[in-house]
Amino acid sequence: MSYSSTRFASEIRALSLKLVHQAQASHIGSALSIADLLAVLFSNPKICDISSPHDPLRDRIILSKGHACVSLYSALHLKGFFGRDLLFTYGQDFSALMNHASHKVPGVEFSTGALGHGLPLACGKALAAKMGNLPWQTFAILSDGELQEGSNWEAFMFAAHHRLDNLIACIDNNNLQSLDTVDQTLSLHPLEDKLKAFGWHVEAVDGHNHSAISKAIGTARSMLCPSALIFKTVKGKGVSYMENQIAWHYKSPSSKELALALDELGLI
Repeated sequence: MSYSSTRFASEIRALSLKLVHQAQASHIGSALSIADLLAVLFSNPKICDISSPHDPLRDRIILSKGHACVSLYSALHLKGFFGRDLLFTYGQDFSALMNHASHKVPGVEFSTGALGHGLPLACGKALAAKMGNLPWQTFAILSDGELQEGSNWEAFMFAAHHRLDNLIACIDNNNLQSLDTVDQTLSLHPLEDKLKAFGWHVEAVDGHNHSAISKAIGTARSMLCPSALIFKTVKGKGVSYMENQIAWHYKSPSSKELALALDELGLI
């Protein structure tokens, strides 16, 4: 791909909108908030070398917030893992591209969607790499509301105990979940202090600033303990009428709303 990660993020957003509109599916707000993170991660050839997608030394990305899979599918398509014909079967009967992330889709590491499972899986992958003296790293993309699941906190303890310095948790901190804010549902405050107390390197980052995302990931790669990057994001980012609006957790855009969104992105 010859264009910038910023352009890549816009393309991910545009395709995600089109797919959710066509399928009359949900979770577009969640998909839009991680588009910038995915664009930065998938600009890394270690993660997305289409010439050797099964390279045993590749970095792994586990989308724990699997309900946002439409953005992952869009990123994989844009990187050349599969064609447009398959992409636009999203949400259809018998399609491999289900409404939660499926390992049957080329480039998807694990099937996810039941929240609280991705980080434990990532711990297992990271531990396997340590035991095999392998150089690859594992990224787990989690939602902030997902951290209300206790399985994550077991995983945080496990990762620190085993010194999994090859594990990076990427937390999409948009402070909205299905029906209310995270703070009102079950507060995580003070999240940074809690994660530090569990023995993790922690950094809060602007989740829509590509340079800041890249720098934080570079720092995390050099740490001697597991890292948690708290990406401060806006749910529905990139589409003004969706931004920070709880309704777009489940709604799908109408034809008119889709046209407005694509116009804002400059991608019709």
